[in-house]
Amino acid sequence: MIEIDGSFGEGGGQILRTALARAMCTGRPFRITAIRARRRRPGLLRQHLTAVEAARAG
Repeated sequence: MIEIDGSFGEGGGQILRTALARAMCTGRPFRITAIRARRRRPGLLRQHLTAVEAARAG
């Protein structure tokens, strides 16, 4: 499993989308901690969850 610090760099949703695409291509699972930690509204927002659900359905 690939461990990712979600507060790295800008710490936005792009890190989730990139990790998700990589996991879909390689078949390797990932875990993101502290996603959007330094944002005014930390954690996953609805659009991030929608991206994960769409990937799971595909």
